[in-house]
Amino acid sequence: MKIKSLLSIAAAAAVMMTAVPYGNTSVSATNTSMRDMTTMEIVTDMGIGINLGNTFESCGDWIDQWGDGTPNAYETAWGSPTVTKDMIQGYADAGFGVLRIPVAWSNMMAKDGSYKIHPDYLARVTQVVDWALEADLYVIINLHWDGGWLENLPTNYDECMKKYKTIWTQVSDAFSEYGDYLMFESQNEELGWSSVWNQWGGTSGKEESYGYANAVNQAFVDVVRSSGGNNDERHLLISGYNTDITLTCDPLFKMPDDPAGRCALSVHYYTPAGFAILTQDESWGKASSTWGTDADYNELNYYMDMLDARYSSQGIPVIIGEYGCPKENKEEESVRRYLTSVCEAALSRGGICPVLWDVTDSHYDRSKYWMTDSQLHSQLLAIRDKYLPQAIHGDVNEDGTFSAADAVMLQKYLIGSSTLTNWKNADFCRDGQIDVFDLSVMKKELLKFRA
Repeated sequence: MKIKSLLSIAAAAAVMMTAVPYGNTSVSATNTSMRDMTTMEIVTDMGIGINLGNTFESCGDWIDQWGDGTPNAYETAWGSPTVTKDMIQGYADAGFGVLRIPVAWSNMMAKDGSYKIHPDYLARVTQVVDWALEADLYVIINLHWDGGWLENLPTNYDECMKKYKTIWTQVSDAFSEYGDYLMFESQNEELGWSSVWNQWGGTSGKEESYGYANAVNQAFVDVVRSSGGNNDERHLLISGYNTDITLTCDPLFKMPDDPAGRCALSVHYYTPAGFAILTQDESWGKASSTWGTDADYNELNYYMDMLDARYSSQGIPVIIGEYGCPKENKEEESVRRYLTSVCEAALSRGGICPVLWDVTDSHYDRSKYWMTDSQLHSQLLAIRDKYLPQAIHGDVNEDGTFSAADAVMLQKYLIGSSTLTNWKNADFCRDGQIDVFDLSVMKKELLKFRA
């Protein structure tokens, strides 16, 4: 094929560059874009995800006492090495589309009742968020367990809500200009109060406890939406009741009112507990080393069908913010079978994104920047590609290749004589828009293939 002659069309179109502001592809420009995508499209685009677990959510008085008073003391307290840019890039290189970063915002917080987040701590979290966005990852940041102070909400409602709103006001302000690759999550697993209602001991207090959960989630949406910048349209992740699927599918749980209509639901999946949580027998349950019987699969499909029927099939996208199991005292093949089965059960239903729970060197080696189990890694990627085929970057006409024909298609689109079915393929600069800079960069890439 005579690429050179076809590229002359692209070169001619590139002269329009002087009339358009430069399409900077740096993280600062890329991350300020809010694309015309629904929350369902965003969640689907995430593919599969992984957690940066036991890192920024690490907390404890002993860190205050024995640490050096820096963000790194908390970041490394639960076993994680200091996070590096290469470590974050490794998640993207491994094929993950979203990185969930749990955060304990009370670390280093002012103790004068103002609930002011320490600027050094906020700066460090921001740096890691920027690295992830620069790696073309979606990012979820939340308010995690954070020492468990939210447990006091039923007995100290006003003060707990003050702290909650103050935290999210500061976080919202700090990230207000970031684009839609950044998502906020209202909480972790703490929206449910056993002191008010014990699900195993009757219905007394049930409506009250659900009321608290709904109030916290509504406060979250209200704070973010009133904070300005891109937060008017930011896609938000709403924590379910204790992030338990059954409890979140209860009619008493309500998704918050959102003027932007851009909310997804967050649940976790660690079922059955004997396999997914326990490594040895406990008073409340018996540990299991294997998973994969017909009953196991039926149980998994039962919960995923419930989630799909109540939310994703009704247009409310779902992120399984955590799913996983320990490796200790578990059959290796059962671990693979469980993790891949949960991943596939989520993706196969559509509108559900699975995010693997991971801590230091469990599934991802934070020193070598690769997955510790290559077989599991390959299986997860195969599932991702089965349900979410990866588009070829630059394949504007979607014929399965990247060629000069794509430059022609893009040039026609820019002069208004053609339409695109997949704008992301044409966004060659990955800056959230399609313009002549995409055409110019595409031309340079195509020239590399000239004989």
